[in-house]
Amino acid sequence: MKASELRSKDVAALEKEVSDLLKAHFGLRMQKATQQLSNNSQLGKTRRDIARAKTILAEKKRAAK
Repeated sequence: MKASELRSKDVAALEKEVSDLLKAHFGLRMQKATQQLSNNSQLGKTRRDIARAKTILAEKKRAAK
């Protein structure tokens, strides 16, 4: 997900996005543990997406104060 797409969302939508990404990342980790994950690069992508969403969420919260 691009940062510009995340910046257009409000705080509640960003929090939902972070929780969805965390669930997806957990699922990928479980697939890797059971050797069902064929594309290991998905783990890194979701981890970076989580970090990107959390960064923009923190920026918006800091700007609201």
